[in-house]
Amino acid sequence: MTTTTRRRFGIAGALVGAASAGIAAAAMAKRYAVGRIRLRPDLEASEPFGELGGSSHTLITSDGVALHVEVDGPEERRPQEEGGDDGHDAPLTVVLCHGYCLSLESWHYQRRDLREHHRVVVWDQRSHGRSQRAVSGDTSIDRLGDDLAEVLDQFVPGPCVLVGHSMGGMTIMALADRHPELFGDRVRGVALIATSAGKLAELTLGLPALVSKAVHKVAPTTVSMLGRRGSLVDRTRHAGSDIAFLLTRYMAFGDSKNVSPTLVDFAESMIRATPTEVVADFYPALMNHDKLSALHVLDPVPTAIMVGDQDWLTPPDHSRAMAEALPKAQFIEVPDTSHLIQLERPGAVTDALRDLIKRVGV
Repeated sequence: MTTTTRRRFGIAGALVGAASAGIAAAAMAKRYAVGRIRLRPDLEASEPFGELGGSSHTLITSDGVALHVEVDGPEERRPQEEGGDDGHDAPLTVVLCHGYCLSLESWHYQRRDLREHHRVVVWDQRSHGRSQRAVSGDTSIDRLGDDLAEVLDQFVPGPCVLVGHSMGGMTIMALADRHPELFGDRVRGVALIATSAGKLAELTLGLPALVSKAVHKVAPTTVSMLGRRGSLVDRTRHAGSDIAFLLTRYMAFGDSKNVSPTLVDFAESMIRATPTEVVADFYPALMNHDKLSALHVLDPVPTAIMVGDQDWLTPPDHSRAMAEALPKAQFIEVPDTSHLIQLERPGAVTDALRDLIKRVGV
């Protein structure tokens, strides 16, 4: 293997959490760092991540991919004879769209807190979570927008608020671009959380300019190459779970020392469950995403734009650009918070969604 190839594997390994310790000193430092984090007070140790109820459904998309959908809310937890599962007790549906390498479980807190008074629909994007892998299928952002349109058609009986985190926000933008007629009547409000309307290929990831430029130059080829060797890389990712834990802690969460180790484990498990081939499949679509011109479709509906001030993956400047395109939108920048804002600052996100729902007025 050439030196260039080894470097490419190292860069891509960092991108997908697949790096492994190469020398004893690095391994000891890793164990020390992980141990210090895991020994901190864990306020979320008893939180039932991945255990929320609701009714499970399968949606077969127009191109034949089986999507996993869950519906929750007041009517889902009452017997059928009392009006359960009729979809009409809650006048408004909140649809939660998750991000890249995550699953519907990433909305744990918002689902838990909103389902008492609202119908909540959560779904796994194609190739993520419990949805079917789109083998040789369409993994474009536009296709994700069409998937969302089909979810609305099948599982949302009335007006709704759409909430998207990261790639989920891009999914909503693609829906606006391809199905603008839905906004204003069917879609009454939108929340775009830690997302971007484009230019992700220009991200620095907090690296010096020259290093960032070099990473972006080799990343597409490297990610594609690793995708072709996905099963081998996945075995390496599982073997390096402690390093993946550290990467998740410091890339996806902010500076607060009180981030729960259980929460970091939960987030890292979702990322690790995403096959490397899926990471590679969606990477070009994310880098080519450009929907700034579609944002005007959101003008008729109340919109919230939210980002953490320490988000390296979809930096605050990207949210500010969206806010400039939507001057009536509410812009919220949360201090000391990074990319997984809905998990790191669940109260702030849920409060913003409740405020958005009030502005919708259904």
